[in-house]
Amino acid sequence: MSEDTKTKLLDGALRTLTEQGIAKTSARTIAATAGVNQALVFYHFGSVDELLAAACRYGAEQRVGRYRDRLAGISSLSELLAFGREMHEIERAEGHVAVLGQLLAGAQTHPRLGPATAAGLDLWITEIEKVLTRVLSTTPLGEFTDPVGLARAVAASFVGIELYEGVDPAGAFSALAALEQLTVLVAALESLGPLAHRAIRHHVRRTTNRHA
Repeated sequence: MSEDTKTKLLDGALRTLTEQGIAKTSARTIAATAGVNQALVFYHFGSVDELLAAACRYGAEQRVGRYRDRLAGISSLSELLAFGREMHEIERAEGHVAVLGQLLAGAQTHPRLGPATAAGLDLWITEIEKVLTRVLSTTPLGEFTDPVGLARAVAASFVGIELYEGVDPAGAFSALAALEQLTVLVAALESLGPLAHRAIRHHVRRTTNRHA
């Protein structure tokens, strides 16, 4: 029963953030959403901030877990870009983009939310890094890229587009359309034969050494 109540509170906190925003998220509103006594917030988590931090981590684990098998099956950069577009639509429709926006906004006034939000994003970054390490190794650019840094750049770009959509939907759509155009270029690169790959590696290596 105790674990069931904690799960209700975690889900209730995420729902409250989505439906009412960080400004109206309190022990009372979370408990009402979860359908439990308000005192249980403090009994299980000590404070509202601790509950929100735990909910952030819990939500990220749920989301990453949902897509982990899909990510593990991605075998090309073009597939990764296509997956990102699909995931964007799903996450927006289910309200998870709104939760992310509220967590980032709340981190300005709730100190516990900053590290928790970062930890949640790190779960995504770890999975993206695995995909990039795997798929870049088969391209001419594999030896010249940093999957760790690139994974963080991809995650940051995704977060930026998610939040940007709230103020400029058309601009966010254009950004995603640009990524789709990039998919065409990536697919062309992936279709090149071994000789072309060697030529590209040679050119990039020479250019890199020139600017080192």
